[in-house]
Amino acid sequence: MSTEVTQLTVEELAALMKKAAGVVVEPHDLERRVDTPFGEFGLDSLGLLGIVGELENRHGRPLPTDAERCKTPRHFLDLVNGALTTGA
Repeated sequence: MSTEVTQLTVEELAALMKKAAGVVVEPHDLERRVDTPFGEFGLDSLGLLGIVGELENRHGRPLPTDAERCKTPRHFLDLVNGALTTGA
Protein backbone atom coordinates (compact mmCIF):
# COMPACT_ATOMS: atom_id res chain seq x y z
CA MET A 1 0.00 0.00 0.00
CA SER A 2 1.37 3.39 -1.01
CA THR A 3 1.65 6.07 1.64
CA GLU A 4 2.24 8.75 -0.97
CA VAL A 5 -0.32 11.50 -0.71
CA THR A 6 -1.40 12.95 -4.02
CA GLN A 7 -2.69 16.49 -3.97
CA LEU A 8 -4.69 17.91 -6.86
CA THR A 9 -3.10 21.21 -7.89
CA VAL A 10 -4.63 24.21 -9.61
CA GLU A 11 -2.55 23.32 -12.69
CA GLU A 12 -3.97 19.79 -12.77
CA LEU A 13 -7.52 21.09 -12.27
CA ALA A 14 -7.07 23.47 -15.23
CA ALA A 15 -5.81 20.55 -17.36
CA LEU A 16 -8.76 18.40 -16.27
CA MET A 17 -11.21 21.21 -17.09
CA LYS A 18 -9.82 21.22 -20.63
CA LYS A 19 -9.65 17.43 -21.00
CA ALA A 20 -13.00 16.50 -19.45
CA ALA A 21 -15.11 19.52 -20.36
CA GLY A 22 -13.33 21.39 -23.14
CA VAL A 23 -13.04 24.47 -20.90
CA VAL A 24 -9.75 26.25 -21.44
CA VAL A 25 -8.54 28.30 -18.49
CA GLU A 26 -4.98 29.30 -17.71
CA PRO A 27 -3.75 27.86 -14.39
CA HIS A 28 -2.61 31.29 -13.14
CA ASP A 29 -6.05 32.72 -13.94
CA LEU A 30 -7.76 29.83 -12.16
CA GLU A 31 -5.50 30.32 -9.15
CA ARG A 32 -6.17 34.06 -9.08
CA ARG A 33 -9.94 33.44 -9.29
CA VAL A 34 -10.11 30.34 -7.09
CA ASP A 35 -13.30 31.56 -5.36
CA THR A 36 -15.07 32.35 -8.65
CA PRO A 37 -18.00 30.01 -9.43
CA PHE A 38 -17.21 27.31 -12.00
CA GLY A 39 -20.03 28.64 -14.17
CA GLU A 40 -18.11 31.86 -14.77
CA PHE A 41 -15.32 29.76 -16.33
CA GLY A 42 -17.90 28.03 -18.52
CA LEU A 43 -17.82 24.76 -16.57
CA ASP A 44 -21.24 23.25 -15.93
CA SER A 45 -22.26 20.39 -13.65
CA LEU A 46 -21.81 17.84 -16.44
CA GLY A 47 -18.25 19.05 -17.00
CA LEU A 48 -17.53 18.82 -13.28
CA LEU A 49 -18.94 15.30 -13.25
CA GLY A 50 -16.49 14.43 -16.04
CA ILE A 51 -13.61 15.78 -13.93
CA VAL A 52 -14.76 13.74 -10.93
CA GLY A 53 -14.92 10.61 -13.12
CA GLU A 54 -11.43 11.24 -14.46
CA LEU A 55 -10.04 11.64 -10.94
CA GLU A 56 -11.83 8.50 -9.73
CA ASN A 57 -10.32 6.52 -12.60
CA ARG A 58 -6.88 7.98 -11.93
CA HIS A 59 -6.93 7.17 -8.21
CA GLY A 60 -8.94 3.94 -8.41
CA ARG A 61 -11.50 4.97 -5.81
CA PRO A 62 -14.64 7.07 -5.58
CA LEU A 63 -14.59 10.67 -4.48
CA PRO A 64 -17.18 12.07 -2.06
CA THR A 65 -20.55 12.58 -3.74
CA ASP A 66 -20.34 16.27 -2.83
CA ALA A 67 -17.40 16.69 -5.25
CA GLU A 68 -19.68 17.02 -8.28
CA ARG A 69 -21.71 19.71 -6.51
CA CYS A 70 -18.82 22.03 -5.63
CA LYS A 71 -19.41 25.58 -6.78
CA THR A 72 -15.85 26.96 -6.84
CA PRO A 73 -12.35 25.67 -7.63
CA ARG A 74 -11.26 26.26 -4.00
CA HIS A 75 -14.15 24.19 -2.62
CA PHE A 76 -13.47 21.42 -5.14
CA LEU A 77 -9.71 21.34 -4.43
CA ASP A 78 -10.27 21.35 -0.66
CA LEU A 79 -12.81 18.51 -0.85
CA VAL A 80 -10.83 16.35 -3.28
CA ASN A 81 -7.50 16.86 -1.52
CA GLY A 82 -9.11 16.14 1.84
CA ALA A 83 -10.52 12.89 0.47
CA LEU A 84 -7.21 11.89 -1.14
CA THR A 85 -5.33 12.65 2.09
CA THR A 86 -7.65 10.71 4.38
CA GLY A 87 -8.52 8.00 1.90
CA ALA A 88 -12.21 8.67 2.50
